[in-house]
Parts: sequence; C-alpha cells; structure tokens
Amino acid sequence: MKYILSIILNVFVLFSFAQSGSLKGKITDKLTNEPVPFANIVVLGTKIGTTSDLDGNFKITGLKPGYIKLKVYFIGYKPATSEDVLISNNNVPYVEIKMEQTAQQLDEVVITVDPFEKNEESIVSMQSIGIKEIESNPGSNRDISRVIQSFPGVGSTPAFRNDVIIRGGGPSENRFFLDGVEIPVLNHFSTQGASGGPVGIINADFIRNVDFYSSAFPANKYNALSGMLDFKLKDGSKDKTNLQFTLGASETALTLDGPIGEKTSYIFSVRRSYLQFLFSAIGLPFLPTYNDYQFKVKTNIDNKNTFTLISLGSLDQNRLNTGIENPDESQEYILSQIPVNDQWSYTIGGVYKHFMINGSQSFVLSRNMLNNQLYKYPDNDETQAKSLDYRSTEAENKFRYELSFKKFDIKYSFSGNLEYADYTNQTSQQVFLNDSLINFKYNTDLNVFKYGLSGQASKRFLSSRLLVSLGIRFDGNDYNSNTSNPLSQSSPRLSASYTLTEKTAINAGVGRYFQQAAYTTLGFRNNMGELVNSSSAKYIGLNQYNLGVEHKFTRKILLSVEGFYKDYFQYPIDLITGASLANQGAGYSVAGASSVEFTGHGKAYGFEILNRWNLKTFKLLASYTFVRSLFTDINGDYLPSSWDSRHLLTITGTKELPENWRVGFKWRFVGGLPYTPYNLEKSANVSAWNAAGKPYEDYSQLNSLRFEPFHQLDLRIDKNFFFDKWALMLYLDIQNAYNFKNTGQDFIVREKNPDGSYKTVNNGTEYVLKAVPNQSGTVLPTIGVMIKF
Repeated sequence: MKYILSIILNVFVLFSFAQSGSLKGKITDKLTNEPVPFANIVVLGTKIGTTSDLDGNFKITGLKPGYIKLKVYFIGYKPATSEDVLISNNNVPYVEIKMEQTAQQLDEVVITVDPFEKNEESIVSMQSIGIKEIESNPGSNRDISRVIQSFPGVGSTPAFRNDVIIRGGGPSENRFFLDGVEIPVLNHFSTQGASGGPVGIINADFIRNVDFYSSAFPANKYNALSGMLDFKLKDGSKDKTNLQFTLGASETALTLDGPIGEKTSYIFSVRRSYLQFLFSAIGLPFLPTYNDYQFKVKTNIDNKNTFTLISLGSLDQNRLNTGIENPDESQEYILSQIPVNDQWSYTIGGVYKHFMINGSQSFVLSRNMLNNQLYKYPDNDETQAKSLDYRSTEAENKFRYELSFKKFDIKYSFSGNLEYADYTNQTSQQVFLNDSLINFKYNTDLNVFKYGLSGQASKRFLSSRLLVSLGIRFDGNDYNSNTSNPLSQSSPRLSASYTLTEKTAINAGVGRYFQQAAYTTLGFRNNMGELVNSSSAKYIGLNQYNLGVEHKFTRKILLSVEGFYKDYFQYPIDLITGASLANQGAGYSVAGASSVEFTGHGKAYGFEILNRWNLKTFKLLASYTFVRSLFTDINGDYLPSSWDSRHLLTITGTKELPENWRVGFKWRFVGGLPYTPYNLEKSANVSAWNAAGKPYEDYSQLNSLRFEPFHQLDLRIDKNFFFDKWALMLYLDIQNAYNFKNTGQDFIVREKNPDGSYKTVNNGTEYVLKAVPNQSGTVLPTIGVMIKF
C-alpha cells in the first residue's frame, strides 16, 4: 500500500507540474465605482504584472497555481491590495479591486504592502481574515466560527460547539452580515435566543474575506454588544461554469459558479452531512443530520448600479440513538436529557447599490425565518406523555437604507432601518418548581416593529497622522414604553488612531451599544397567558472603553497590545434561578425563555496581546488574552460568568512548502471555566428528575466551582494538484494531536436494580443517584478532498 500511494502521488505531481493559470478583473474607484484606467497591477512577490485598460479591465496570464495577492497603484490613489485569490489551470477567477483617492500626489511610486491597514470607520478592535487563513486553519474544518478562535479576545470551550464568546460576553451578543444582509442564524442546530451551534452554515467556498469586530462597530451595524462578523462573498466566474465537489470531515458539498449573460454571475452550493452514519456506527447516543444551501447572484447593471441577491438556509434533524444495546452510563446520561430536535431556517435578501459622483446609496431588503421544534418523552418512552413539546418560529422582514459620501476630506455615512418581526411559541412542558410539578403551557404570537437611525463621520488630521471617527445610533421598537423612544437607546461612539512614528500608533475607542432582548424573553408567557416581561423589558446596554498601542516591526510583522473595559447595564436576570441571562446560550435547547427583571449589571475587563506575521511563505498568529467576566445575580452581587476563562492563549502557524504543500499547527490554552454544582437533593426527587431528565443546578452556588484548564494541539497538512482541466485539493487534519483528556462536570445517573428498573428510596419518591466521571477528548484525524472542474 505504501508503494502504491507513493506511485499515485508521483503521478499526480508529474501531471500537475509546470502548469499555468490566469485571472481577470477590474479596477474601480471605491467611492464612485468609475473604472480606473491605466492602473498598474503586480502579483506580489513576482515581476508579473499588467495595466488596466480604458474600462478598468485587466487580465494576467502565466501564473503559477496557488494563492496569490495583487497590488494596484495609480497616481492620485492609495495603493490597494486584493484578498487572497486561488489560481488554477481550469478556472479564471474574477477580481474587483477598489481604489481610494488621496489628496497626496506621489513624486515617486514605491510598491509597498500594508496587510494591517485600517478601515476609516473601524479604527480599533478589527481584524480582517482572508480565505487562505480560513481554508488552512488547523482544527477548524473551514468553519469561520472556529477560525476566529485564533484571534485575541475570542474564547472557546472543550465542547463540540461554535459559540462565539468575545471578551467575556455571551454567545447571544453577536451579529453577522453577509454582503450587507443580516443573517441571524449562523450555525446548524442553533441555540434559539443565542447564536451558537455545533457546525457553521456558511460554506467557505463563498467567502472572500471576513471583517471581525470585537468592539467599536461602525454605526450602521447594530443590535450587538460584543462582536460582529461582516462576510464579503466571492462573485461567480464571468468566464465559464465551474464545478467543485468537496468531501469534508462531516459533510459532502457541491458548488457551482459561472456567468449568466454578460452582466450577471452566480455561485450556488448544497451540502449534506453524513454524521448520522458515523455516529451510529461508533455508538454515539445522538444522530444529527444537517443540510444547507447558499447562493449569490450579482448583476452589474452598469458602472453606476449593481444588484445582488443572496440566500442561505438549513434543514436540521437530531434523533436519539435509542437502539444502542446495553448503553453505558455516559450514554444513558446523554439519552436521558437530550430532546429530539427539528429545525430549519433561511435568509434571503437583495442589495441594490447606486453610485453617485462622490458616494453611493444602498437599499437592502431581506427576510429571515427560524422554525425550531423540540420534544422529549420521559426516559424516551413514547407511551408516556411528553415532558417537553416546544414549537417556535421567528420571522423578520427588514429594510435598510445607507448613504455614504465624501466631502471636504470627510467621509460621511448615514443609515436608517425598519423591521417587522413575528414570533410564535407553543410550549407544553413539565416543570418542577417550589417542590411541586407544574404542567407549564402557553401560546405566544408576538409582533414587534423596530426602527433605527445612524450617522458617522471620519476624517484624518495632522497630515493624516490622526484618524478620528465619530458616530451615533438611535434604536427603538414598539414592544413597550421603555423601548419605544429611540433617544433612550442613543449610542454615541468615538474612536481615534494617532501615528507616533512610521511604525507605531496609539488607538483608542469609547462607545455605547444597545441590543434588544431575545424574542424568547420578550414573548415569554405564564400559564395565564400573560406576557410577564411586557412592562419591565428594556434594551440591554453596554459602555465599552478601549486603549491600545501597535508597532509594526516591518510592514508584515505586527505587535499590538489593547486593554478593554465593558460595563453592562439593564441585563435581564432570571427571577426563578436568580442568575443573569448572560450565563446562558451554550446549550442545545433555548436561551432566554423565562420571567426576568432588567436590573442586572456586568463587567468584563482585561487586555490582549497580538503578534501577527504575514510573510510570503510563513504566517504566524499568536494571541494572549487576560479577561475577567462578572455579572450580578438577583441580590446584586457580582459573580463570575460562565465565560470567565481568565486566560486565553492561541498560537497558529502555517508554512508554505514547494510543490503546493502546506503544513500548519494551532495550539490553544483556555483557562478553566466556572460551573455550578448540582442540587442532588432536588435532582433525586422522582417527579423533578422525570420532568427534566437530568440533574438540577444549585443556583445558590452559581459558578462557585471551576474546571481545570483546557489545551489542545491541532495539526494540518494540505497538498494541491493542478491539472489542465481540473484541480485536486487534499488535506489531513488532526485535532487534539497529543490526546488531551478534558475533565468535565460529573455525569449524574440513576442507579439500577438487577432487573433494569431504577432504584428508589423513601417509598419510591426519590431515585438513588450516582456520579460518573466525565472525561472527553480523543485524537481526531480527518481527511478532506476537494475536486474542482
């Protein structure tokens, strides 16, 4: 077998050697979309280049297959750099590069590259992530939610989930945009009321680059407290139809892209998982199946008008593997508590953009919907009444207008948005409360009308050494009198960057941000059908402060240090448990569905250190974050939140080798997270256990215990083959390479009698419970195959 594989590999190398590729593109003015003729375009690291024609178009041939970047320069414009572009022999990618005018005239043109250049509206706490980083990030399986765990301030957990935890904030505090269209659901099997889940929905084949904000969001981005991911998508090929087949770690995917006439291009994909077969074969107690689709159609009507249509959706099913013979105690624990879950979602949106003499206007119309169903039978016995029957939908119809222009060297941005939301919920659940079993049942049909306005201005001073951006937002909705006045949710923000020397800069930012409470909270009713939070609900608020310094040793090596302080107010506190809802969002059920009061406070503070190398054949991203995250309970006492990891350290490196080989590693260390011990007395009650199928936490000791730290090494090897008519891309990804064993909270299970029935005491009113050690972690190798025609 070793010799056969060696022969096959050598044949691939022989036939893929010394091929060449090409690309096409267009250079345009960033503000007006007018073509920039006679611009000079160079492939970085080579002497290959060309010049744009009168219409701004260009073509470069004779390129070696692999990832490249283009550098563009022209008198009167700032030098511009493209994102990573994959060159192959069978495809001609199309690249649009925007150039920004400058008042400075160049006496001598010098080609330089600054991969860490700032966006005028996002001066601090923003990182740009290219597709090459996403594709090659070890342990991430091309999933952006896992890729950003390499960046400072981003926490993670040992669990197999994609919760986005930024600077001590919970996974419900983030928002996501796809070419200007908001996508509320980022993951399969999404936690309703938050954003997490085990697998991302977005197909990496679509991504051009991602802007990741950990604070200081532009004013036109809204309804977020901790983080923002702004995805920029590829356009389909304008040359010919291309096909790509991918066999990944958990799914298969098919992607098509190509032209539709002279002015329109498309890209479309479908994916389906095969996890249910693998999980069944190895005896896991749950069997997930997920499917998704995604497409983008873009039409360049003319130089002044474009229209883009975007959509993505998912269909997820999670079944229980009740056919396991003689399940062990850990399998029994999982089977007893996980519900059956059916979930689907979609987002569809159109973006019309009109360019003017000195700016542009955008009109965004979109709709998104989530349908979530959960049910559970006690002990999975379908002859009994359901202990949980949950059916809910969230639908939003959105319109947003944006205007941006430049006047007197000041860049202005204004936006307005209107939204109409419909939330429904039919819940029937057995709840053990105040030492009695309650059949909790309610129906909700809630409509909410939302509105917002924003403005932002950015300008450079002191010979462009000082960059200042000032913005403000106003948001409101018609839920109640607390939320209806936009002035009550006014959110000013100010950020600045001052260049001390050519290599060193100081960055600072201060801002206030607001986020609407989850629909699961706003629509929660009691057994009498009353909206119990209707009078007390408010927007959740945050004041955030940032101060940092960055130094560029060279234009490709950056070191930065940034401190932050987050001051939360009006955070909802669960009136039953007494805990802040900030601790929720990492489970597989629903977050925020409870009676609350909006009196909670929180604080998250710390500092981040980032060292980033973007060399020609070597990339390194090393980040360390110290963070504390504390929120008040119902008594007003500050307690560690579920995200209070304290220490986060991640080191990620990739090395390009000859013949299109690439190797990489990622090592991450996460400080031990707090957790709440179980209330074993309550859990042993037969009625209480049967209602929940799991032990109850003792909220009088909220997050009083702490896990041991978690650390893991992931490795990855990539090899690409480029042929005349097709390309083959292979990778081997090894997660947890040194087999670290993570210790979690003990499984609590019921002891059994010899006949298989559960042991009870006190006249059959209490189960006999037993603690089972909970260790997880194994070496997980996966092989990925991508074939492009």
